[in-house]
Amino acid sequence: MSSGESLSGQKMGLCDRKVRSLPSPVILFLSPLLLLLLGSLWLAGAADVPLGSSLSPLNSSSWSSPSGTYSLGFISDPQNTSLYLAAITYSGGIPVWTAGGGASVDSAASLQLRSDGNLRLVDGSGTVVWESGTAGKGVSAASLLDTGDFELKNSTAVVWDTFAHPTDTILQSQNFTVGQTLRSGDYSFSLLANGNLTLTWNGSTIYFNKGFNSTFTANKTLSSPFLTLQTNGIVSLSDASLSTAVVISYSSDYGESGDMIRFVKLDSDGNLRTYSAVRGSGAAIQRWSAVEDQCEVFGWCGNMGICSYNDTSPVCGCPSENFNFVDPNDHRKGCKRRTEIQDCPGNSTMLQLSHTQFLTYPPEISTEQFFVGITACRLNCLSGGSCVASTALADGSGFCYLKVSNFVSGYQSAALPSTSFVKVCAPALPNSPSTLDEVHSESSKLKGWVVAVLIFGTLLGLILFEWGLWWCFCRNSTKYGPLSAHYALLESIVDKRLAEQDVDVEQLERAVLVSFWCIQEQPSQRPSMGKVVQMLEGVLEIERPPAPKVMDVGLAVVTTSSVSTSVAVFATSASIQPLSSSSQSITNSSSVSRRNVQKQTSSLLSTDLSS
Repeated sequence: MSSGESLSGQKMGLCDRKVRSLPSPVILFLSPLLLLLLGSLWLAGAADVPLGSSLSPLNSSSWSSPSGTYSLGFISDPQNTSLYLAAITYSGGIPVWTAGGGASVDSAASLQLRSDGNLRLVDGSGTVVWESGTAGKGVSAASLLDTGDFELKNSTAVVWDTFAHPTDTILQSQNFTVGQTLRSGDYSFSLLANGNLTLTWNGSTIYFNKGFNSTFTANKTLSSPFLTLQTNGIVSLSDASLSTAVVISYSSDYGESGDMIRFVKLDSDGNLRTYSAVRGSGAAIQRWSAVEDQCEVFGWCGNMGICSYNDTSPVCGCPSENFNFVDPNDHRKGCKRRTEIQDCPGNSTMLQLSHTQFLTYPPEISTEQFFVGITACRLNCLSGGSCVASTALADGSGFCYLKVSNFVSGYQSAALPSTSFVKVCAPALPNSPSTLDEVHSESSKLKGWVVAVLIFGTLLGLILFEWGLWWCFCRNSTKYGPLSAHYALLESIVDKRLAEQDVDVEQLERAVLVSFWCIQEQPSQRPSMGKVVQMLEGVLEIERPPAPKVMDVGLAVVTTSSVSTSVAVFATSASIQPLSSSSQSITNSSSVSRRNVQKQTSSLLSTDLSS
């Protein structure tokens, strides 16, 4: 034994003798003090916020989670940089929760954790903008967790937290339950008791309604369903009555890992999306969207606005020159008539809009749907005092929709088989070629003509150049011997770009993804030709195709195409139903890893070959 070890042993022995020499009452007295000290150290490590604390935009202070992944403080309002939002932000400044659902305040505002346990947002004038409503409930402290959840708690339990009161975002490990609602402007997202996911405009018009395969639940009644965003990018629906979670969607970066998070957000444009963000980057990348076609979001272009596409981006316009934009600086606020219908009694007419639909969703379908021809569809609206617009489908169904509501939302695309009419004071003034649909068609014609000339000229030049090279160097060559003519034919057929891999990889991936959608086993999952064209052109974002059945072991997969058809722009039923049993079947077999599946497949192939 070394001298150091001997000295250490002597000290330990001396300490041990002193402790043993203390009388028992002293030890009993010191034990509670020791526990209290350890408890205080634990609370300090949890970064608790004491009662009486406050934050202000002026001092740029914040309350952070233990690892610094999330912080609660004031950030500039993206809509008005002179105002502020009290928000929980992910590292890099990405907001994931806002006090008061995005209520903006001035620079003299404050976020106060009051001595009565109430969390309160107050503006510079002292007006209470928002509060948690936890006064007198025994709140003793608050803390921001590394999950992004801000908790108000007492000594034994959580009294209030942001996960139970979301604003527009769902984080990883956060359970989104029935009764909770995401809100952004006029739009809201909620989970129904039957497991359906709904997007709603103005609290009434349901423009997205997604269910799950009823055959999987075997007619079970869900008790308390909830949504969860898993760390691998899967949004799933769970319930105590289900043996396994139902997959709602896959993130396009499904399975990727790193110092990053994913979150689901209801954006101000009414679409529900999944994003991923690398820590500290301050940028979020879209990975999935609930509504594939942004123009199918009700009210996106405001009242009387017409949504269409300019290249790959949705744009808003007015039906005709009988209308003006409500706000020339913000076309999403809709359009208004230059002359109101009541100001021209007996002098109104119907303006025709080709390839245009006025969106009709529940609950309006039951009262606005009729079976008449295109002429009757126009005349019935013209003679109807409350009708402001109508749409006649040209798909053979004979459907006519008479719009009698005060809010009309339109969609125009060359792929839409429909004709719409809007009531205006005579004379009807169609848009000039520089506006709305004609500008798109003219630009398309011009682009097509230019592209055709460029392609033809390039091909002709290449042919002449290749012929010249052959004439100069190779006309007497016997490189391939007696097969020279055959090899020359092959060389002329094979695309020269393949040798140098001069291909558009993004375009190739898009084509492959579309092909996988087109060969789905269930017809309801296959996209229409109009959708195929839009996906190939980049107008629609292409979701990750459902995995093959052998890869779906242990997971229940929800189809996305069948969902969109169940709430298509002009549905044939007013009732909202979960997905039918014709949806993709769901497996319940035991979980097997991909590697095991590949090994089993390889062994089967080996057996077949050997036999």
